[in-house]
Amino acid sequence: METQNFNQYQDPIEVETVGHGDVATKTFMARVFSWMFGGLVITGLLSYIFASTPSLIGSLIDPVTHGMSGLGYVVMFAPLALVLLMGFGINKLSYPAMVLTFLVYSALTGMSLSFIFLAYTATSIYMVFFITAGMFGLMAILGYTTSTDLTGFGSLLRMLLFGVIIAMVVNFFMHSDTLSYVMSFLCVAIFTGLTAYDVQKLKNIGGQVSMASGDAAVGKIAILGALTLYLDFINLFLALLRIFGGRRN
Repeated sequence: METQNFNQYQDPIEVETVGHGDVATKTFMARVFSWMFGGLVITGLLSYIFASTPSLIGSLIDPVTHGMSGLGYVVMFAPLALVLLMGFGINKLSYPAMVLTFLVYSALTGMSLSFIFLAYTATSIYMVFFITAGMFGLMAILGYTTSTDLTGFGSLLRMLLFGVIIAMVVNFFMHSDTLSYVMSFLCVAIFTGLTAYDVQKLKNIGGQVSMASGDAAVGKIAILGALTLYLDFINLFLALLRIFGGRRN
């Protein structure tokens, strides 16, 4: 499971709350979604290229043990380090560095996700992807348009997410298929709800940030917002894939 990391940028950069209105909010959200979709495109392309090229997917597997190779471990764990870098280093990283880190993160995630093509049929992967896109889109619209404050709802979901992460760590040693199946359904519910919550939160941030803070500063917040929605999408996709994905024989 990818690490959800949104609270890091509630106040990462000092911004002026001058209320730019709908135009500023829409501009900010368009920027966030553009980066998010760009990241997903990179991830999708790298995942497909690696999965369809034996030499590339083979570079991630140790030929002797048939486990992860050194590069495979880098590809699997480096994205987590990059998420932490962007979240905690937003004040120190320049805007170009944030962009580069996000793009590298998207590429590495795509390389790691190439393994799903070895476990699931391509047809089921594509089907689940479109289901995920539909669910994500509906919840994003809901989060953007609702007048209900989702703050309390989001806090509850985050607590549930931490509980699921702990359960996953425990199940790593228990190897319970039943528990894994239950956690997949919980993850679907959690990340579906978090999508609406995060979009609403980003909308509120977009209405507060002032361009007087500097385009680079606002751009870094948009990148981190894109990362948050990207993680919502990827985690929702993986949870649905574990439930509905057709396994290869």
